[in-house]
Amino acid sequence: MTLAPLLAAEPLIQFHVLAVSVTITLTPIQLLLQKGSGLHRRIGRCWMIAMALTALSSFFISTIHSIGPFSPLHLLSVFNLMGLSFAYRAARRGNIVAHSWAVISLVISALIIPGIFTLLPGRI
Repeated sequence: MTLAPLLAAEPLIQFHVLAVSVTITLTPIQLLLQKGSGLHRRIGRCWMIAMALTALSSFFISTIHSIGPFSPLHLLSVFNLMGLSFAYRAARRGNIVAHSWAVISLVISALIIPGIFTLLPGRI
């Protein structure tokens, strides 16, 4: 395995990979932290920003074309941005059950499922 394809990729793809790498790195830390602590909240904000940057940057990457420049992965990005908003609002309202379910759904729909798609031939 080599980083050469990533290093040769356009800067937007490199940014996207950096943002998702931050998200992936923070995910297990966040899940292991004491819920509701100040550190959990601060890392949670960083996680949400990195997740949002990952989703937003995906709209400008079009290596798979299904509907014009977009693919089904872009639909996941729309749902993930909506999920981030829901998770944030739930936490702010103190609805921790809804917040937890939203975050778990985001990990699955924004990290695990797209992560599997990156294993397809021709993907960086």
